Amino acid sequence: MPDELPFTLDQLLIVRAIAQQGSFRRAADSLFVSQPAVSLQVQNLERQLGVVLFDRSGRKVELTDAGKVLLQYSERILKLCHETLEALADLQAMERGHLVLGASQTVGTYVMPSLIAQYHRRYPQISVQLLVQSTRRIAQKLVDGQLDVAIVGGEIPFDLQRHLKVMALAEDEYVLVGAPGCAVDSPALADLLTLPFITLDPQSSTRQTIDRVLNRHGINPAQLNVRLELSSIEAIKNAVQAGLGVAFLSTVAVGADVEQGRFQKLAVEGLQIRRTLWLAFNPERYQSQAATRFLQGLLTRQDWLKIPPPHLQLLG
Repeated sequence: MPDELPFTLDQLLIVRAIAQQGSFRRAADSLFVSQPAVSLQVQNLERQLGVVLFDRSGRKVELTDAGKVLLQYSERILKLCHETLEALADLQAMERGHLVLGASQTVGTYVMPSLIAQYHRRYPQISVQLLVQSTRRIAQKLVDGQLDVAIVGGEIPFDLQRHLKVMALAEDEYVLVGAPGCAVDSPALADLLTLPFITLDPQSSTRQTIDRVLNRHGINPAQLNVRLELSSIEAIKNAVQAGLGVAFLSTVAVGADVEQGRFQKLAVEGLQIRRTLWLAFNPERYQSQAATRFLQGLLTRQDWLKIPPPHLQLLG
């Protein structure tokens, strides 16, 4: 194989920009170069590779099959270039860096702020960014190399899990809560079918976890009297507090509210809903010093993580 490659990094950047923008002109604008320069680079690249990369016959420029293959590998090459720069920066400044974390909804809202605060007290020079999305989306971003570390409450899909390192981190419990003075104090399992429920949408990992446990206890979730389906935990908490119904909510989300009397815990006889929180990262991606220290803190319980977030039981 010859040492000299038939393409440059600049050409790969141009191919990616055209694929993203759908035209040579918009790609040129995004790269702050002239359109003739972009066209010339593509012509040279196609000549050197001996393939046609773009279909220019329509109103929008489309990748050919050869172009799609080149783009796929270009993304991997360019990602490695960025990781190389991160690695070199780490060598030059061990106490500086940027950490990009991911989390599912409940974890991102109620667990991550405490962990980030403890981490920041130990490493104040490192900036932290947190992305909160569904478990599947967070796992996909880990696979794509867009996140350093993530903590999620849902089961990571197998097609994504096989690309990641996934470890059990903590255990969370879901409890049934209502507004203070709720008429039902200790409902039996059968009573759940008579209560007005407020829930997340059926696609959420939290809702699916709860539904699976109810099914195992002989309660068909489809027969629950669901009065409201909302898109966030905070919205559910506000609706419960307003007396619109009851809800199964995580102890990290409502533990303090129950202790301070803002919610009433309704102990359901014979029912316990627990789920595992999972720590995940991409072992094939370069881990910066910032990410390594966050991982080590979680896995070894270093000084910045001696005390877990309230109402959360760390495993191990």
